Amino acid sequence: MDDPNNLAARLRALEDREAVRDLIASYGPLADSGDGEAAAALWTEDGTYEVLGFAKAVGRAEIAALIDGPVHRALMADGCAHMLGPITITISGDSAQARGHSLVLRHTGSGFEAHRVAANRWTLARTAAGWRVTHRINALLDGTEEARLLLAPN
Repeated sequence: MDDPNNLAARLRALEDREAVRDLIASYGPLADSGDGEAAAALWTEDGTYEVLGFAKAVGRAEIAALIDGPVHRALMADGCAHMLGPITITISGDSAQARGHSLVLRHTGSGFEAHRVAANRWTLARTAAGWRVTHRINALLDGTEEARLLLAPN
């Protein structure tokens, strides 16, 4: 029979992975609904969201401003869908790393087209409120090594 403490540790690891996966999956619907405040709440107070070649937002107010800003609002006005995953997750105590793809689709009037395909690396921390993002870096998969490295194991 399995050691109960080992089983408890395994269960906690599975619950942590699912919580991280759920947090990351919730970003797309929040971005598409235009809820900048709720999207920013996925980050710690001093968290960072870095979109290479476009923006670096530090803190929840700046992260919310990305969603509330003219570039994102114009994309929403056309019709868009932010999709993330699948992701790989590595948890070490109260910190986690996740990496994977994101795809933003844009409505063109006659269908949808891939507007942005990117590599993502997420750094997360367990907080009193649950898992929160401390840093997300996103880079277009445009052939650059910098983007590919975001997908590489640590």
